[in-house]
Amino acid sequence: MPEQDTPKTQQSASGAKISRLGDLLPFMRPYSGLLFAAAVALVLTAGLSLTLPIAVRRVIDNFSNSETGLLDTYFAAALGIAGLLAIGTALRYMLVTKLGERVVADIRKEVFARVIDMSPSFYENLRTGEVLSRITTDTTLVLTVIGSSVSIALRNALIFIGGLFFMLLTSAKLTSLVLLIVPLVLVPILTLGRKVRRLSKENQDWIAAGSAQASEALGAVQTIQAFTHEVETKNDFSKTTEDSFLSARERIRARALMTFIVIFLVFSGIIGVLWIGAHDVSAGKLSAGTLVQFVIYSVMVGGSVAALSEVWGELQRAAGATDRLAELLKAEDSISDPSTATPPPNLGRGRLTFENVIFNYPSRPKYSALDDVSFDVKPGQTVAIVGPSGAGKTTIIQLLLRFYDPQGGSILLDGFDLRDMRREDFRKAISLVPQDPVIFANSVLENIRFGRQDASDAEVISAANLAAAHQFISELPEGYETYVGERGVMLSGGQKQRIAIARAILRDAPVLLLDEATSALDSESERAVQKAVDALAQDRTTIVIAHRLATVKKADCILVMDHGKVVAQGTHESLMKEGELYARLARLQFVSDAEEAAA
Repeated sequence: MPEQDTPKTQQSASGAKISRLGDLLPFMRPYSGLLFAAAVALVLTAGLSLTLPIAVRRVIDNFSNSETGLLDTYFAAALGIAGLLAIGTALRYMLVTKLGERVVADIRKEVFARVIDMSPSFYENLRTGEVLSRITTDTTLVLTVIGSSVSIALRNALIFIGGLFFMLLTSAKLTSLVLLIVPLVLVPILTLGRKVRRLSKENQDWIAAGSAQASEALGAVQTIQAFTHEVETKNDFSKTTEDSFLSARERIRARALMTFIVIFLVFSGIIGVLWIGAHDVSAGKLSAGTLVQFVIYSVMVGGSVAALSEVWGELQRAAGATDRLAELLKAEDSISDPSTATPPPNLGRGRLTFENVIFNYPSRPKYSALDDVSFDVKPGQTVAIVGPSGAGKTTIIQLLLRFYDPQGGSILLDGFDLRDMRREDFRKAISLVPQDPVIFANSVLENIRFGRQDASDAEVISAANLAAAHQFISELPEGYETYVGERGVMLSGGQKQRIAIARAILRDAPVLLLDEATSALDSESERAVQKAVDALAQDRTTIVIAHRLATVKKADCILVMDHGKVVAQGTHESLMKEGELYARLARLQFVSDAEEAAA
């Protein structure tokens, strides 16, 4: 392979050992009955396969026998064995395939359940496209192993062992000659197998990188097209895909070479041994039927070795995939609920307190996002947070939702430290309207109902009315049942924002977090929504990040932030007189609002 940058996961491991497939056992244990039935079918079919050469020997050695009835009996027995073998093989296929599908479905559910609970810091160094690749591509490889490769490997292992045993019973002399080949066969399997394992892991990492790239590009397709970046994006994806191909090509070459060497050595040895056996038949030392029986067992043993060398590569790939899935399942989250969580208090008051909070984002440990921040928001108060970009405003909301934990200080809700409660408990007391609203690929009705799953249609419509969204929703082709597309591509920015506000209104939580909630609205819609937000905030503790003068002026208290610190706080009037930064922000950021109000 040419020199190239490799995915991070490649740098940390040279490949997964076959023993990593043991991580699949906990997922298979609940289906021990199905596993046992598949094992029984596997042993029976292998046993039946090993009895066929004996029947063939009996037929050949009795060709000259005048008793045709005995010959017919042997043929009937051979046919019966073939029928049982067909039934057993079909049953084995059905059982192992069902087991594979069931286990992989459980793995996918558990991996998804794990990653959906991870805090945002987990995704700072791992792209969502790579996670998706593990859930889809890697689990597909695992399915191949459980539903096919392991079964084939075990069956061929049984045939290999059983075949050698019957070869020994048939002719100890010829079998001892065959065994001389075994060390020659093991050498390429062990040496080239290690290389195949490493290349399999590397190939999966490149596939994951390509999936991550594609996911990111498709999610930003309008931006890519708007900036005419299609060619560069195609080239980037093409390069990653080509790197994946080069890695796969190396793996295929190594595996093909291993297969060639193994099959050539095995069958060359068998042919040599058969040459000796043919001379023994000519000399009368061995019957023709015995030689044919030995030939069939030899072919079965040789074929099983060849099949095992083929399956070995699949097991190597699956081991790498299992290793990557295990990484997700065993990943430690930087945010966790306490083992003995404080019983959920009555979180209906909504008092928020920051006490000497110090915080740095994990990906930027040397940059202080919040530096000794302290403030107290009484129940029902509205606090506006203003400041230049990067001052730490949105970080306040991130910490209130406990997406991150501060390195110093405490954050309290109604007097309880957030770290002493389960996240699910205190988040139910918080409603969020983000600056960039998330709209799901569903109907308008279900997007609003996301705020409270048990809400009735009437309650959803009422929330939409309060958010000034009912009119435009009613004008959509199917009203509230209109499908809005992935990320709400069928809606304008203002329409998305109003749906997000309706969702927050429907949640009806005691704490309301507004992050530039009206930034995407036109003036008329903003006034309607602002009136609804004002009514909603009357009985709730509200933290609002805003650049609009109308919102800020109505706040009970304004926090002015700069470089992660609260540099001033007070009302609009007091800060205009005393706060230099606030006065400058008011002149620069709020001037358009003042002009609009004057107009």
